[in-house]
Amino acid sequence: MMNRKVAVVTGGASGIGRAICCELVRHNIFVIISDINEEAGRLFEENLNSVSVKARYVYLDVTKYDCVERLLTDIYNEFGRIDYLFNNAGIAMYGELFDLTIEDWKEIMDVNLWGVINGTQVGYNLMKKQGFGHIVNTASAAGLGPSPVSTAYATTKHAVVGLTTSLHYEAEEFGIKVSALCPTFVDTPIFEEAKAININKSIILKQLKKQKMMSPEKLAKIAISGIHRNNPIICPMPMRRTMDIFFTLFPSAHKVMMRLVCKVSRKARILEN
Repeated sequence: MMNRKVAVVTGGASGIGRAICCELVRHNIFVIISDINEEAGRLFEENLNSVSVKARYVYLDVTKYDCVERLLTDIYNEFGRIDYLFNNAGIAMYGELFDLTIEDWKEIMDVNLWGVINGTQVGYNLMKKQGFGHIVNTASAAGLGPSPVSTAYATTKHAVVGLTTSLHYEAEEFGIKVSALCPTFVDTPIFEEAKAININKSIILKQLKKQKMMSPEKLAKIAISGIHRNNPIICPMPMRRTMDIFFTLFPSAHKVMMRLVCKVSRKARILEN
């Protein structure tokens, strides 16, 4: 076991994290499924280990630095290595800025940003000690451009992209690779589970279902391929190219699109009595 590559995936019990775990196992990498959902995590562990031991579930609340430090240090001490760290746990939130409270901001920042910072800070120092490793932080296409009526979510994802792409170059000297995974519309529970503040979520979900959704399994394959190429940003190319074109070549068309997003979202707004 000591010579086998080891990966830690936060938010690994569902959605993109679960698909990444499955893809890693297919590459003969031992996976630590870390998630706050213990029931889902243990069921997934049982599923992956039905034939042979390929994974282990460990409870983790990424918002607590001490818990992250303890988990990653224990894994490092047991296996003597951490080859891959996927800081993937995250939540979504819909709502206009004037409807948000500071508690809403704290909730999403604690998971989406501090969860990534906690994992990166601990994992980076351990990988620096061993002289190798790859950190993959899950951001979003919303971290590459504006996402009106999801401003808090977009804020966290822009921060993750900034952290990750900056560290990508800072880490080179120590043999560490760092990538940001920026998915777009992926068919996972995150949309249904998102917190909607004064928004009729069913209307938002109806609009989302009109988009061509990518399966988490396909995204996981794209992620692993991007990791092998050591890409600073891993994003489904059609979406990345579209965003680049809209931002640089057709700014007026981009403005029309963003205003349409606002218009559609405001139709879903729950008016105060």
